[in-house]
Amino acid sequence: MADNLTHNLTVLGSVTTSTLTAWRGCMVVKRARQPEKPLVLYDMEACPYCRRVREVLTALHLDADIRPCPKGGRRFRPEAEARGGKQLFPLLVDENTGAVLYESAAIVDYLFSTYGRRSVPGYYKPLYNTPVLGNMASAASALRGLSSKPSNAPAQPLHLWSFEGSPYSRLVRERLCELEIPYRVHNLGKEHWSEIGPAKRRLKSGPYQPKAGGKRDAFFQEHGDVMVPYLEDPNTGEAMFESADILDYLDRQYAV
Repeated sequence: MADNLTHNLTVLGSVTTSTLTAWRGCMVVKRARQPEKPLVLYDMEACPYCRRVREVLTALHLDADIRPCPKGGRRFRPEAEARGGKQLFPLLVDENTGAVLYESAAIVDYLFSTYGRRSVPGYYKPLYNTPVLGNMASAASALRGLSSKPSNAPAQPLHLWSFEGSPYSRLVRERLCELEIPYRVHNLGKEHWSEIGPAKRRLKSGPYQPKAGGKRDAFFQEHGDVMVPYLEDPNTGEAMFESADILDYLDRQYAV
């Protein structure tokens, strides 16, 4: 009972985080073509500047290889410094173009121009209060995903189906970051207004039918519904929905 209450309070904090960030990173602005080589993002989940980049990845339906770099982390911070010259996050590495970029504003502009073939929409441009709200959003999630925790490294990166604004997915990304577990994020942003709302209480009533030919449709064809988070671990063969179950699994399998 206590565990359920704690989890529900944690979810409430994550909902507040999404609200403070105006629920960016939920809807797809434009479906970009996936690059031949995956984008690599050296990332700190609780960092508001990293969050801005992840929001755009969802907006463009782009997947990426996430290299978690929490404070105190030793697994990917040296690698990030070797590739970019300093331990500053976010750091985006695009082997398709040779781009190595720091600074969220520069990365946001690069992603929209290179993969979205358009300028940055007003919704994704920073406002005068963006830094304040970003810090408040991180505080609302109790700064989870900021500092490292001892863990065993997986032999292969995990796979997470998610979208940035999802409060439940955020809980999983926070834990992956704290444990420094690398993963491929498969962004499943909402492709149509009828998909707005939680998976079981969408605005449009009746049976759910995703947009034909989209990423959500492909997921639906395989799983019978579209719910996130969804985690697959190629190291153990485990696959599961539900954030509470995934958090429990990650702690049992990888936390020290």
